[in-house]
Amino acid sequence: MKIALIGAGGKIGTRITDNLKTTEHDARYVEVSQAGVARLAEKGVTVSLLEDALLGAEIVIMAVPDTLLESISASVVPQLAPGTIVLALDPAAPLGGELAHRDDLVYAIAHPCHPSVFAWEPTEAAFRDFYGGVAAHQVAVVALLHGPDAAIEAVEAVARVIFAPVTKIHRLTLQQMALLEPGLAEALQQSCLEVIKEGLDEIIARGVPAEAARDFLLGHLRIQSAILFGEVPGRFSDAAYKISAYARPLIFRDNWKDVLTDESVQAQVKVITKGK
Repeated sequence: MKIALIGAGGKIGTRITDNLKTTEHDARYVEVSQAGVARLAEKGVTVSLLEDALLGAEIVIMAVPDTLLESISASVVPQLAPGTIVLALDPAAPLGGELAHRDDLVYAIAHPCHPSVFAWEPTEAAFRDFYGGVAAHQVAVVALLHGPDAAIEAVEAVARVIFAPVTKIHRLTLQQMALLEPGLAEALQQSCLEVIKEGLDEIIARGVPAEAARDFLLGHLRIQSAILFGEVPGRFSDAAYKISAYARPLIFRDNWKDVLTDESVQAQVKVITKGK
C-alpha cells in the first residue's frame, strides 16, 4: 500500500516510522517541525512535501496532536483521491467533529492498547517496551467511522504494521473507543493511579523508607490486579474487604461512574481539543 504519514517526526510518529521502514509498503513521511525533521534524519528518513506524499496515497495516517487535527486535516483532505483512507490515531478529535470530512473518503481510527501488565515477554528489552510498537506484543482497537465495511480489513492490516507486534485487534465503534479513552484509561484509571502515587509520596513523607514503600506498593498492585482481573483464582482476605468498604466512601463520591457517561466523555473531548 501507498501510505502517507503526517507528523512522522512526532512522539508517536517516530515509532510508526520505525515500523513502516521495515515493511515493503511505499511509505512517505511528512514533518514540518525542525526537531522532528532532525529526528527523522537520524533514522535515515527523508521528509517529503505534503503534496508529494499525498499523491496516490491509499492510506493517510494522521499522527498529529488532537489540537492540530482540525487545521491539518483541513489542508490534507481536499488533496486526497476518492476512496483514500484517512486514519486517525485517537478518538477524541474525531468525536468532537475536528476531522475534516468528505463523503467520498474513508475514515477510521486505530489505537494501541499497549502491552498488558500480565503479558510475558522472552527478553528484558521486550518486557521493558512499555509503550509497545517496538518489541513487546500488544493488542489494538480499530473503528470505522465512515465508508464501506470492507475498508476495515485494510485498516486492520495497517494497524498490525504500525503497532507491531500485534496479537489481536478489536473492532469498536467511535463511541466505544472514546469510552475507553479518554473515559476509562485517562479520566478514571489515570486519575486513580495518580492518587495512589500521591499516597505513596505521602507515606514516604511520613517516614516510611522510599524503597520499601515502592516495593510494597508495586508488589501488592500486581497481586491485587491479578485477583481482580481473574489472572489467578482466589479472593482478598476478609480484612482487606472490610478495609475497602471502610475506605471507598472516604475516597470516592457516590456518583463517580458519571465520569463514564456519554455526556462526560463529550466534555472530556472538549477539554482535550479546546482546552475547556
